[in-house]
Amino acid sequence: MPNLYPLLMAPMFDPRPWGTTDLAPIYPNHRFEQKIGESWLTGDHGKVVNGYLKGKSLAELSQELGTELVGSAASDPHRFPLLLKFLFPAEKLSVQVHPDDAGARAVGEPNGKTECWYVAHAKPGAQIALGLKSGVTREQFALAIRENRAEELLNWINVFQGEMIYVAGGTVHSLGPGSVIVETQQQSDTTYRLYDYGRPRELHLERGIAAIKEKTASGKVLRPAPVQEGRNRRSPLIAAPYFVVDLFEMKDSQNFKTSDDSGKSSAQILVAVEGCALIESSGSEPVTLAKGDAVVIPGSLKEFSVRPQWTVEFLKAYVPGAALREPATRM
Repeated sequence: MPNLYPLLMAPMFDPRPWGTTDLAPIYPNHRFEQKIGESWLTGDHGKVVNGYLKGKSLAELSQELGTELVGSAASDPHRFPLLLKFLFPAEKLSVQVHPDDAGARAVGEPNGKTECWYVAHAKPGAQIALGLKSGVTREQFALAIRENRAEELLNWINVFQGEMIYVAGGTVHSLGPGSVIVETQQQSDTTYRLYDYGRPRELHLERGIAAIKEKTASGKVLRPAPVQEGRNRRSPLIAAPYFVVDLFEMKDSQNFKTSDDSGKSSAQILVAVEGCALIESSGSEPVTLAKGDAVVIPGSLKEFSVRPQWTVEFLKAYVPGAALREPATRM
């Protein structure tokens, strides 16, 4: 097989009843007849659109290539570890919960779903629901669902552009309208819908109520100060057990590695939120990363560079090689 190279991914636009036909400011030239809620960038079904692997899905490539693609830090060497996507809520999402690892394995799933949300854009008054109000029990929330007043017991908070939100498994949550979110999550399909404002969609109350944790580490992440290196800046957004996500604002070319201080490697996922850059790796053609795009750097590449075309702003997500604690947060 020829050498691996940076993989440009095709965004997969997913219709949702709470979405919108206008995906600006990320995809200003896209118009849809259906309401689009999500643009999936990686995940099992994400497909490569460049090079000799064009048309292959990340699920297929993870099975074929193992650690060459996903790196040595991933818990499963034959499954791509992280799903990244844009969310475009124009109405409230359903109230839902994802189990943590222990809860998922108890019902036969391989792992739970802990995630984080980077607020790429937010209109004044944009809100999310994160957890239950202080003192509310699972039993009280279950009763509120049956009485059609679940919203009253949710902890609604305002969100602002540039914030990072940690959503630990077991946290009841929802998104209100008015923001554009970049979600990074464990690769899992396990979602329990608890409440949906009367929309005719299935609820998963038995497993969902059982998965709820009344107290979690979820909240707005307390972050260290940005690091300035010449005309480039790195803003650490989150370092957590399942993922590390940093924001880069760059005007000059910069080199990166696919391994961290632990010595373990991980596939690196780059998601552009502004501007454009060339992603370069020895022995392969440069790949253009433009706003709304994602590029996956296979873990075996070791080194790559990002060369801005004027300026670029992107998120870089990967699996940490060392065991990390949950991040410090606030509500």
